[in-house]
Amino acid sequence: MTPLIAFALGSLAATTVTTANPHTRPNPVAEPVLDAAMEQVVVTAARSEQRLRAQPAALTVLDDDTLQSVNAVHPSQVLSTVPGALISRGNGQESLIAIRSPVLTGAGSCGAFAITQDGVPVRGTGFCNVNQLFDTHFELAGRIEVLRGPGTVLFGSDAQHGVINVISEAPVNGHASSAAIEGGANDFQRVRLEHSRGDTQGGFRIGFSGARDGGYKDDSGYDQQKLQLRNDGQWADWSVSALVNLSNLNQETAGYVVGKDAYKDDARKRENPNPEAFRDSQSARAQVKFERTLDNGDHLQVTPYARYTDMDFLMHFLPGTPLEKNGQKGIGVQTALRHGNEEGLAFISGIDLEYTSAWLGQSQQGGFSVFPSGKQYDYSVSAAVAAAFSQAELFVSETTTAILGARGEYLHYDYDNHMLSGDTKDNGDVCISGFTGAIGCRYSRPEDRRDDFANLSLNAALVHTFDHGTTGSLRMAHGFRAPQATELYRLQNGQTVADLDSESIDSLEATLRHDTDHLRASVTGFYMEKSDVVFQSSDRLNLSDGESRHYGLEYEWQWTLSEQWQLAAAGTFARHRYTNDVSAPGAGLIASNGNDIDTAPRTLHNLRVRWLATDATRVDLRWQHTGSYYTDIENAHRYPGHDLLHLSVQQSLSAGTEIGLRIENLANVDYAERADYSSLGGGERYFIGEPRSVYADLRLRF
Repeated sequence: MTPLIAFALGSLAATTVTTANPHTRPNPVAEPVLDAAMEQVVVTAARSEQRLRAQPAALTVLDDDTLQSVNAVHPSQVLSTVPGALISRGNGQESLIAIRSPVLTGAGSCGAFAITQDGVPVRGTGFCNVNQLFDTHFELAGRIEVLRGPGTVLFGSDAQHGVINVISEAPVNGHASSAAIEGGANDFQRVRLEHSRGDTQGGFRIGFSGARDGGYKDDSGYDQQKLQLRNDGQWADWSVSALVNLSNLNQETAGYVVGKDAYKDDARKRENPNPEAFRDSQSARAQVKFERTLDNGDHLQVTPYARYTDMDFLMHFLPGTPLEKNGQKGIGVQTALRHGNEEGLAFISGIDLEYTSAWLGQSQQGGFSVFPSGKQYDYSVSAAVAAAFSQAELFVSETTTAILGARGEYLHYDYDNHMLSGDTKDNGDVCISGFTGAIGCRYSRPEDRRDDFANLSLNAALVHTFDHGTTGSLRMAHGFRAPQATELYRLQNGQTVADLDSESIDSLEATLRHDTDHLRASVTGFYMEKSDVVFQSSDRLNLSDGESRHYGLEYEWQWTLSEQWQLAAAGTFARHRYTNDVSAPGAGLIASNGNDIDTAPRTLHNLRVRWLATDATRVDLRWQHTGSYYTDIENAHRYPGHDLLHLSVQQSLSAGTEIGLRIENLANVDYAERADYSSLGGGERYFIGEPRSVYADLRLRF
């Protein structure tokens, strides 16, 4: 990690700061939920600030005010306010993601979503982790932007269903320091410290977050520390913004609780069937964004970056609970050149390059049957990505813009197996099943090989302004997801080659947005079809001929009723269905054509009521609804869904002192954060939701 940290700190030390939008964090008590006079801007769709109403993509902005109000312990708590999004919280800081999709699981599921920090992915292409949200610094974010549906041409393989972009807080104009201490249920403790200094020519911000959670479940809990440094400055003719993120997680993990309706049984809610499970993860990332306006008026942006991750965890969900060690290090650069004008034709074009070197090992003590002791996998993979994109914007009239773009991306894997190939033990001995007498170990290692994937994504859209406050858009997109390294090289049951294609998705969506002085609202209808979906067959073979269909309606609105009352809501009505027959581990071929995909609620809703009781007192009440969903491919088992209430009160004691109280699950509802059905894992199983939990905090600003 030494070269990476040296690069990161050197980039910070070398820059003098310039702040594009200097500001301090607002007093959350005095800040209204909606100021329609201030037009929302976003950066996720185009890597630079653009008006939200001019974007055809469906984007949700979680601003500083929302982040401060929710004060999330886990990212799922704030992302639940995004239409079409369901972040299924596992134990501790673990999570599974759904954006316009079912909650996706498995080796490549995380590759459907681009998880970025200030526009740069937190993991390398082909090496995602289903829990990678804990790599982001959401606790120190200035805002979070969520793009729903296939990403624009500025995003590649890992933006099939959406993008979550966590954006750092800019340095202040002046100087400011803050401290926040929190305590709550299950011995939860957190401290956040921030300091920023700057003027019209520059600024610097440093933030630290440290949390400790004793865990609701027996023998669980975590310690997590995050450090973020940002320096914005001028260097010659370039505006420079340097960002460094460091994080460490040490977690004692609790597993699924098995048994029908176990989440309703008070005697089992704290049960942990896997007290030995743990997860240790460290990451370091650095990026420097250079921007300048050229002599001809074109705008150039170049962002080199570097990253490192290392993780050890006990795979409590597999027979024999093997230990996995994995990591990656990589470098890359993003570029974008904007040219043209707002009166005729404008272009944004660029080239993105990335190189990642990754490794994975898996071993087990006390082997049995087809799950041998010793090494099971030990390999390294290097991946090189080269992509070129271009997008044209034609200003057809003063009220209509047409957009057309394409991205070509090439991904090359070089896989090196450091063990004996095949499905033997690490010493070459053959495994024999004690149940069936079948020959061969569960885990299979391919020979050294190279794989290449070339993909093309397309975007086309129309944006029309009906009047000063209303815009509409129609967007068509074709996206893709290349197979992840673990889908190609971490094989099972004697499979020697996984002949996988890239998943593809075709999307059509229409959005209507309306902004007035007191109301901001949008509604989006979408229809998507996926093909070559990678899944694991009943024989535990990785195959890629699945098909699915996704369609629905999303809405979000914010309404200021008076100076004291505001309402905000978001939600979705959707269906996610299989459109061909697939098979599940432990079962034969299932005629699932037309069935709902498991863990895909048809309804998700969120409503917030805010009462500004006085200039110093703010009360927020949130209702969160998760509809029922099937927990298996056959649609034979169902979780009934749940409704939760959350209350937060913030009181300003002085200009620089605030206290807060939060009550999660106010009505003390019995619910599951995630429900699942496994014929191999004992039937119904749950990550059990926590009962009513109280948190208090003190915030100081200097």
